[in-house]
Amino acid sequence: MTAPALRPLLAEGSDPKLDHLVAILREMGSVLVCYSGGVDSAFVLAVAHRVLGDKCIGMTAVSPSLADFEREDAIAIAKEIGARHELVESSEIEDESYAKNHADRCFHCKSELYRVSEVKQREWGLAFSVNGTNLDDLGDYRPGLEAAKKAGARSPLVEASFTKADVRRVAQLLGMPVWDKPAAACLSSRLPYGTRVTRERLAQIGSLEAEIRRLGIRQARVRWHAVGGGPAASESAMARIEIGRDEIERAFEARDAIVSAGKKLGFAYVTLDLAGYRMGSHNELLRGRALPVVS
Repeated sequence: MTAPALRPLLAEGSDPKLDHLVAILREMGSVLVCYSGGVDSAFVLAVAHRVLGDKCIGMTAVSPSLADFEREDAIAIAKEIGARHELVESSEIEDESYAKNHADRCFHCKSELYRVSEVKQREWGLAFSVNGTNLDDLGDYRPGLEAAKKAGARSPLVEASFTKADVRRVAQLLGMPVWDKPAAACLSSRLPYGTRVTRERLAQIGSLEAEIRRLGIRQARVRWHAVGGGPAASESAMARIEIGRDEIERAFEARDAIVSAGKKLGFAYVTLDLAGYRMGSHNELLRGRALPVVS
């Protein structure tokens, strides 16, 4: 089925924040958009593509922390936008500072992202690297923001005073099907701080989330927790699944299928968190507490 064409940019003066964003991007002249396929970076890519044409390239960093379904979503959304889209390998999992998964993990991940984007920016002859950070992102614990600052990457949504609600509102006006896509984050964010990031654990998490999505549930996080003290993920992991509150009843009805999928993937226990999905729930344990270390 062919995706509907996106609507033209709104007439100047109809949305001051969009006008400001357009002016910022036009002043930049050419940009590499660090693009994950989430609504924020997709919105930046869409507007930048319309303003700058082939002087805008979306770059998706591919690593074990990017779920297969998120990579496929990013490809499909970029195609809808009509922008040039490049998949580029990143190697953050090879960095011990990242793999040991302390509270600054995101700093090391984003440092690798911006290292790669700087290389590609020069290779493709673009003036700036930009991201999809919006004003609401500034309120949570986000060490990746410091990595962006150190790398000189710009956040045009912040510069144009866009909140998450603004992004979704204008994306809907532009006819972007992704306007209401649930928030996404890398698979490493599913591991508690102090629990080592490994390819096997990321694959286990991503595979179970994919199975849950196949059941028609849009907002799901599989939080990985060690149990029993054993080192092997297949023998010692519990899945604590956070579901969007409006979908918890559906998840409960599908609990047999979810448990079955989790067991096949090696989880010893499969649980449903009754508090529902909330962004950055592992950050809840940071306040003055030591990190348990799981190698």
